Amino acid sequence: MYKERTIIGIIPARGGSKGLPRKNVREISGKPLIAWSIERALSSRHLDRVIVSTDDQEIAETSKKFGAEVPFLRPPEIAGDKTPMIDVIIHAIEFYKNINRVFDYIALLEPTSPLRKINDIDSAIEKLIDHEAEADSLVSVGEVQLEHPSIMKGIDGDYVKPYETNARIITRRQELDKVFFPYGVIYLSKTEKLIKHGTFYHERTIPYFIERWQNYEVDDIYDFICIDAVMKQKLKEAGK
Repeated sequence: MYKERTIIGIIPARGGSKGLPRKNVREISGKPLIAWSIERALSSRHLDRVIVSTDDQEIAETSKKFGAEVPFLRPPEIAGDKTPMIDVIIHAIEFYKNINRVFDYIALLEPTSPLRKINDIDSAIEKLIDHEAEADSLVSVGEVQLEHPSIMKGIDGDYVKPYETNARIITRRQELDKVFFPYGVIYLSKTEKLIKHGTFYHERTIPYFIERWQNYEVDDIYDFICIDAVMKQKLKEAGK
């Protein structure tokens, strides 16, 4: 709880991942992938509850082992690879509403974005709640480095062309405007706004900036390898 606001942390983890099968329980730097998000969430001073929403018994047991609550198993109709994340969140909200438990804020913590600093969750919560009069949600974003949209290319027939036909030609990286990609370190929203709009993106969404080394999320084996290397480097720097 922060400033009398109740906050639930939801970690979504379905069993049928296709890009990297069983990724949520796959070991990375000595722990199952999902464990890194659970431990960071449990270290928060402001989250009132940390739950894992899953349809998978192995993920559920692993999550409990590392201290998360698994109050339900997600039904099959919201456990497919095309299931919108908002459906998963609303299902959890409704579960607690049915037992007379409501939360002022919802924090979505994606297990595929495990590169969180120890203070990221609480810093993000404090930023949004401290500005709740002028903001309704917060999204973690990292500055795009190499894949800037202004230098993206498309294929027109047999030829490489600018992705945007009307894009101005830029030859120096220093001339590029800064753009950002939303990574799953944290998504945070007032519950009432999330239910109303069905998204974490509102007219008054503020950014939470993450560092360059955090700009990874697990979609396939190559992401997994990169994140494992980053984790090992950070553990080395911390003397662990």
